[in-house]
Parts: sequence; C-alpha cells; structure tokens
Amino acid sequence: MHFRGCAKEQNLLARSYHSGETQDALEFLEHLHRTYPRAKLSAVGYSLGANMLLKLVGEMGKNSLLSKAVAVSAPMELEACASYINHGFSRFYQSLLVKELNKSLAMKYAKHPMQSLIGLEKKEVYKLKSFWEFDAAYTAPIHGFTSAKDYYAKSSAKQFLQKISITTLIIHALDDPFMPASILPQQEEVPKNVSLEISENGGHVGFVGGSLFKPEYWLEKRIREFLLT
Repeated sequence: MHFRGCAKEQNLLARSYHSGETQDALEFLEHLHRTYPRAKLSAVGYSLGANMLLKLVGEMGKNSLLSKAVAVSAPMELEACASYINHGFSRFYQSLLVKELNKSLAMKYAKHPMQSLIGLEKKEVYKLKSFWEFDAAYTAPIHGFTSAKDYYAKSSAKQFLQKISITTLIIHALDDPFMPASILPQQEEVPKNVSLEISENGGHVGFVGGSLFKPEYWLEKRIREFLLT
C-alpha cells in the first residue's frame, strides 16, 4: 500500500499523509478481509510506514485484522528523530527528503487555496529546510494537529507497543542515520509477542551482510522466514 501521493498518482486533496495516519491502511486491510475472509493477513512496514504499522496494530489491539507484522527501521519517537536528523551528516539526508516534500506541497497551490488553509505563501514553501519546519508549516495544521510537537507526540508508535496483541517483529540498526538508538524500547518494555532484533549495522533499511564482493541482503530473507514460521 502506498501512502496517498507517494505513488505515481497525485493526491487530489489538500491534505496528504503522515507517520500516524492509520485510517487509509485500516480501510485497505478491511477491504482485503472482506475480499479474502479466510486468508491470514500479514503486513510489513518500512521507515515512516513502519511507525504507522506499529501504531495501527497497537490501535487495533485484540481486534487486529493481521496475524503478524514486521516493522523495519521505524522512527518510533518522531520528535527525537526530527531533532536527530537535523544535526551532523544526517542533515544531508534531511535536505533531500524535505526538498521532495516541498515540491509536492508547492504543486497543491495550483488546485487548492493552500495559503488560506495553512497560512503560508507558495514562495515560502521552498524556504522550509527541516522536518520540524515542514511539519509545523504543513503537516500539523492540515491534519488537525496544534503544532509539530503535538503531531509528533500523538503519532509516535512507541506509546502503542504495549497494546499490540499479534506476533510482531521489529528490526532496527543502531547506526541508523535518521534516528538515535534511544528511541528503541527494551525487550522488557514490550509484550512477549513483540520481538526486537537489533543489529550493530544496517543503516536505514539497509542490512547488508556478507563481503564486499559477495554481499548478502538478509533483510528480505529474515522477513520471509518470520512470516512463514
């Protein structure tokens, strides 16, 4: 499932997607459940989608439509991650991502009264340089949050982990350039049905083993193994 506006189709609304937007995914799962009522459903989320997935299965609790879930490189504490990526070499990644977000937002001005909706002139969009700035200017107000801090607090998945009732795997690397290791829970802080697999290396959705001349991308193998056992 693509977040709205993340595939080739443009999102036709003034609003967009965000890390805590679980309604679209829930509707998609409900459709699958109606279409294939006897099928066991599992889901895998990556990065922002991993945070959303963990939040979703936490919200569903014992009424989950999924039997298993895998979250890879999830920014489970959004405020800490937004601050972390605003320092050091991580700012390079942030600049690339925010530029793309700015482009998508600027395109909305042609079809929607964005200035009246979020109080920002189109020319000011390209001056947004960080996730904090973008989320304060657009993500928070267009989705009903009072501020970027409010959005981060309500959309972070870490607070929903204790409510997860299905077998869940969280895969994360300590050298992820997008987030500090402090966002990770300890195993005793999550239910027994939630497993943490933390590697020293792996970057952000990387997880390459083997050697320089014979690399092994083991992430897909591990996910498949987890879902089939």
